[in-house]
Amino acid sequence: MGLFGSKKKKAEEARQEAVDKLKEYDPSIRPGGVFVVKLLMKEQCDMPSVQRMQDVLSRHLGKMESFGGQSAEKGFAGFAALDHPAKFSDREVPVQLCVLGCEPFEAQQIDDMQRSQMWDCPEDRDRILSECKYAVLANDMLGGGLQTRERANMLMDYLEALLELFPSCEAVLFHNSGKLVLADTVRNGEVRDLNRYIRYCVNVRLFNISGTEDHVIDTLGLSLLYIEDLQYHFHNMDPNWVVNHAYNMASYILNNDCPIKHGDTIDGIADGKLVQDIQWKCRFEDSLVGPMRPVLDVCMGEYAAGKRE
Repeated sequence: MGLFGSKKKKAEEARQEAVDKLKEYDPSIRPGGVFVVKLLMKEQCDMPSVQRMQDVLSRHLGKMESFGGQSAEKGFAGFAALDHPAKFSDREVPVQLCVLGCEPFEAQQIDDMQRSQMWDCPEDRDRILSECKYAVLANDMLGGGLQTRERANMLMDYLEALLELFPSCEAVLFHNSGKLVLADTVRNGEVRDLNRYIRYCVNVRLFNISGTEDHVIDTLGLSLLYIEDLQYHFHNMDPNWVVNHAYNMASYILNNDCPIKHGDTIDGIADGKLVQDIQWKCRFEDSLVGPMRPVLDVCMGEYAAGKRE
């Protein structure tokens, strides 16, 4: 008897449950929630066989057991990641990985604000969103029960496996952060270990405050790992320096088990470089830009904008 025994769901029931979970997903109120990606492609593609998917996923993530029946040809495949048990107060359950078949992708659902924050491939953004008419949707379930770093690594192993399974994928759209990344950027594997999550999943956004010289830079994507996103409200500094600071901070926080507490200070910037002589104070606050969520606000000393206690 398999992991799910007699409780194995029919293909249609398993697929509908996955779809219903995604409809419930709201990144503004679900820290630690469902990881969701769309693999964008120009032409519709077939799902690989369940055996092929299980073999590739197992090579990247360890032991797998399929559930939902042999249903890939019906547009759904689900797998229990046996080497990644999610721990809850009363039980341990393997994380579930779900892939929904290739369906039409409607780029008009992405509004202008979301498009404006796709900084990783600005030259290719409009082309990708106009040429890619189809998408494969993939997600995890119960991943919030993993330790922070284990989940980050597992999700990136999952992403690399998905891109092997779907070689016609042009780009990956991360729903948790709105980030658009070229598939070949991931396939080239220039970034390894935990920094893969920062590079591919965390989006650093830039907003100019109308009628002022103020800027807000924040991150989206850390809250999936139960880490507060970062926020900077400032003026009179090159925003590119602050973007680099945000990525470095995000990497430091993830790699060191979230060591920063309310009221702590961190190294600031001078001439675009981190310097210990400048210290910026950190406070947990509500975000200035939606989605509304708690953030770690970095007060940038003489460059800080807005009112703070």
